[in-house]
Amino acid sequence: MYTHLTMEQRRLALRLKAKGLSLREIGPQVGCSHQGVALVVRYASRRPVRRDGWVPGPGRLTLADREEITLGLHAGESFTVIAARLGKAVSTVSREVAVNGGRARYRAWPAHQRAREQARRPKTPKLACPRLAAQVAIWLAEWWSPAQISARLRIEFPHDPMMRVSHETIYQALFVQGRGELRRELARCLRTGRAKRRPRGRGEHTGQIRDMVMISERPAEAADRAVPGHWEGDLIIGKDCKSAIGTLVERSTRFVLLLHLPGGRDAHLVEQAMRQAITALPGELARTITWDQGKEMSYRADFTIATGIRSTSATPTSHGSADRTRTPTDCCASTCPKEPTCRYTAPAIWPASRPASTTGPARRLDS
Repeated sequence: MYTHLTMEQRRLALRLKAKGLSLREIGPQVGCSHQGVALVVRYASRRPVRRDGWVPGPGRLTLADREEITLGLHAGESFTVIAARLGKAVSTVSREVAVNGGRARYRAWPAHQRAREQARRPKTPKLACPRLAAQVAIWLAEWWSPAQISARLRIEFPHDPMMRVSHETIYQALFVQGRGELRRELARCLRTGRAKRRPRGRGEHTGQIRDMVMISERPAEAADRAVPGHWEGDLIIGKDCKSAIGTLVERSTRFVLLLHLPGGRDAHLVEQAMRQAITALPGELARTITWDQGKEMSYRADFTIATGIRSTSATPTSHGSADRTRTPTDCCASTCPKEPTCRYTAPAIWPASRPASTTGPARRLDS
């Protein structure tokens, strides 16, 4: 009955009627029959009308925005036109319509109510499912990364949505206080071994290398990884910053070269170790090397002159170097013991190292 409609539903019905929509078109938009819409349009309510007290947060779509989306879809407008009129991103409008039935079945009021339910807090966490939490704990104990676990769950349980979880949810269950879905000691199984998350968004102010050749000047053939011979480098810093291992990862095959740095990570020592490792390869397998903007690459120009291999530097925000080498580099870091003594002398017996998680799916970030 129309008497059960909220004030917002009534106003929506009246606005849509003023825009020229028929009663049968308005009914699904406000969540009632067309007879109820006719009563709303013809008569005013004689009893107090309840209001919907939910107000979407800043930046969220409001009921008025969803009304504009409805009118735009009814007029056959594109998402670009609707988004421009609302002042929103095209992806916001496209996602809103897609999750609420598509162009043919989008309804303003049901979509608004769905958004309200999605915004309710607190929510039952995904890892509250004992079966899922147990499987995640098993793989964490085997030194799998959260990204590998998330990807593997989709492969092992393709038709079970309850057995899916994002890597971010796993990190929050380990690090956020008050989340008891996973045992806190499992955080030690992460490759970083940290007990808390490292803050994001803080730039590293280490100065700049003179005459840097940026990643944008790297040959185009390096971008799609179709041609081998393009390498990306990084450093693994040991305990108390007293030791280091250099890594060179080939972009096409993910083949890894380790640079032994027993004397430290000074720029000239890194350049010498990198030159020794790369010159042992055939010429067609050593075309370019991309490194970050760390000071260990201060002798980049000397390396290029001596070997003829072009060296480029990745920008702090680019996904060209660090992200693509992160998985093999982290695998090396998780299996190499971080002992300060390795800078000076090699002990007769290394301490037991962590097992490498080679059974999980390797992460590959394509651009």
